[in-house]
Amino acid sequence: MATDLAPPEAKAAPGHTPGRVPIRTALLRYRWLYLMLVPGLVYFALFKYLPMYGLTIAFQDFVPFLGYSGSPWVGLKHFEALFTGPDFGRLLFNTLFLALLTAVFVFPAPIVVALLLNELRVGAYKRFVQSLIYIPHFLSWTIVFSLTYLLFSVDFGLVAGWIHGLTGGARVDYLAQPDWFRPLVILQLLWKTSGWGTIIYLAALASVDPNLYEAARMDGAGRWRQFWHVTLPAIRPTIVVMAILTSGNLLDQSFEQIWLLTNSLNRSVADVFDTFVYYVGVQQGGYSYATAVGLFKGVAGVILIFGCNWLAKRLGQRGLF
Repeated sequence: MATDLAPPEAKAAPGHTPGRVPIRTALLRYRWLYLMLVPGLVYFALFKYLPMYGLTIAFQDFVPFLGYSGSPWVGLKHFEALFTGPDFGRLLFNTLFLALLTAVFVFPAPIVVALLLNELRVGAYKRFVQSLIYIPHFLSWTIVFSLTYLLFSVDFGLVAGWIHGLTGGARVDYLAQPDWFRPLVILQLLWKTSGWGTIIYLAALASVDPNLYEAARMDGAGRWRQFWHVTLPAIRPTIVVMAILTSGNLLDQSFEQIWLLTNSLNRSVADVFDTFVYYVGVQQGGYSYATAVGLFKGVAGVILIFGCNWLAKRLGQRGLF
């Protein structure tokens, strides 16, 4: 009978799930891959996780001479001072406003640039444009600010002089005007980060099967239909993952960029959590208070990542985890 001729089922070893490779076998088979993973693990352990022990000073009145164990514990005193202090509302508004502008203008920019580059058919020209827009990523924020100063300085700025020639009237000091602080931040981010960010999306576009475009053309789809029904669905998972990762940094602004653009005239709109931590923690010696601000930012970032990941799954996307 058929049941008599069927081969006996292999019995799994105790503690071993059928179809799963034992851990020891996997370690031996992929030993070189795991070996290459070691430097990254050591880096994160030493410079990311081990320093987290210092977060305990957010609940202390930390005195460097007394150390972690000798400083008195004060509970949530510094968090109460942060949330009830006069600076919290202004810092939160400035940080979230910049985060909103970044999400609206800076986050989509690499996607748009990648889509435009993907439409170029001359390989040499495409590589030249890619190399040209990648260069700003390797410049420090000090150089970026210096270029901004040369362009927008009230005395000899090229762009400032050109705008003054078109509009007339009194010259405008764009670097000192509070109304121009946020536009300058966004312009710098667009110029410095957009080209480098296209690498991920160009890699996602390179994985799209050309036969899908051929089939779409045979069905009468034009360029817009091909983009909407082939290109966009192909890179949508990448966009979702990048959006989730970006959400965790909504309260993080580039300290070097903000610090260099900040002056006494635009400080009311330029102060964010990152610069505030420097003022309080380094310049005034408020280590515990500054640590409480940093811990608040970290917890908020974790909540945002989990929330955006949950929302992505609710909307039918794969999510990050």
